Amino acid sequence: MVDDIWPMRSPEASIGRLYAEYTGSSPDNIVPLSGSGSNRKYYRLSSGGYSIIGVSGRDARENRAFMALSGHMKARGINVPEVYASGPDGLFYLQEDLGSVSLFDAVSSGRYSGHYSPEEKKLLLETISMLPEIQFKGAEGLDFNVCYPEPAFNRRLVMADLNYFKYCFLKPSGIEFNEAELENDFDRLADALLQEDGNTFMYRDFQARNVMLKDGIPYFIDFQGGRRGPVHYDVASFVWQARAGYPEDFRRDLVDAYFEHMKGFARTGREEFDERLRLFVFFRTLQVLGAYGFRGNFERKPHFLESIPYAISNLRSILDAPPEGYGYLVSVLGEMVLLPQFSLRPIAEVSSGAPSSERWSIEVASSGLEVSVYSFSYRKGIPADSSGNGGGYVFDCRALPNPGKYEQYRSSTGMDSDVEAFFSDKPQMPDFLDSVFRLVDAHAERFIQRGFTHMMVAFGCTGGQHRSVYCAERTAEHLSRKYGIRVRLEHREQGVSKELSGRKVMQADMGEGGAR
Repeated sequence: MVDDIWPMRSPEASIGRLYAEYTGSSPDNIVPLSGSGSNRKYYRLSSGGYSIIGVSGRDARENRAFMALSGHMKARGINVPEVYASGPDGLFYLQEDLGSVSLFDAVSSGRYSGHYSPEEKKLLLETISMLPEIQFKGAEGLDFNVCYPEPAFNRRLVMADLNYFKYCFLKPSGIEFNEAELENDFDRLADALLQEDGNTFMYRDFQARNVMLKDGIPYFIDFQGGRRGPVHYDVASFVWQARAGYPEDFRRDLVDAYFEHMKGFARTGREEFDERLRLFVFFRTLQVLGAYGFRGNFERKPHFLESIPYAISNLRSILDAPPEGYGYLVSVLGEMVLLPQFSLRPIAEVSSGAPSSERWSIEVASSGLEVSVYSFSYRKGIPADSSGNGGGYVFDCRALPNPGKYEQYRSSTGMDSDVEAFFSDKPQMPDFLDSVFRLVDAHAERFIQRGFTHMMVAFGCTGGQHRSVYCAERTAEHLSRKYGIRVRLEHREQGVSKELSGRKVMQADMGEGGAR
């Protein structure tokens, strides 16, 4: 009789009850966690120094798929969270707490700056080297019928993804096209993608947001959409993740690392593998644009709207040497990426020698907007607005972790690599900067549209040495890189002034989803 009231409870109440049943005590705290592109909700429940992640999902079949796959992977020694308990209706379950640092968080400095450190590259290479184990060992003895919504990557799913792109992104873009000719190329692309029918597990959303770092070791989450399918799809998802902005040479390093470890499970020629991978990069980019179009244009989620230019940049690069046999589709895509709303142009002159097809910038160089970015100490007051316009923001960084509390950072500033490393494993910093960038970007875009000439962004902390300096550096780089506008950067308490000007390379963050 008691079980009958489960569906009537709130997610927090139901997960709290499940926690009490599993641990024998009620949770002291239930803290909501940031979610993903899906409708699942995540909570951290804790009592007596012990914590568990609670998950609320609207689709019981999807939840059961995750629980079954997790148990199977765990039994094969793969780093996935253990599922402890589930509610009677399958809408709630408890899983192992892997901490708060995702791979996405850990490499945030590289995304923001466009330059991945050796430590960040090592983490990324280690992660993709573990992918073959998931795909091959994870498939051993697996009853793929537990997968949801389909047991295998098949024609129906391929066409669904291609039509997702057509209806949620291509049509809203305003491009005119011949429906029959486009469908003919979709059919040919589906035929090519489905040529191989290997018995491997396809993760489907293998990207940095879905990798948690527990004691520095990668663990894998959000594989409930996995099924039997080709290994190339996951490599394309990870290496060509839209907002990761990996340089082309590092993309090759990532593919090399994957291939070396895959050879322990399967014999495949490198040339053949690369040719198949190129096809899946093409397909995955269209699927991602469909997702961004739906989540952004229809659900109005800004995170996905902001990611569209980065996926378009990937597509531009692909169209320089597109897969053969899809002439009409390629011509439509070539016309689409030239639309004003996707006005990207090559910037080889500032790309440090990279081919122009690999690096692009939004066409806003004609804007007269100049942004002044300051770091300062609250002890000495907020910087004056020398322009007299009074437009912009002042952000308080004092709630962020403070490296100034530790002796080894006392002589460093937010411009130094040791302070950057300090913030690299502090999720509060990327969360804070993501919020800052959303506000500042909206402001800058409106100012550019209206022809305004000045905007001010200031970051304050206790001493004006670590946190405010780091945030000002990242924000100045972000604005210059994304909009190509002139940015004047002043670290007032450090006596340092810089100017970032000219059209800069646009690189930053996103995953297609992910949650803890």
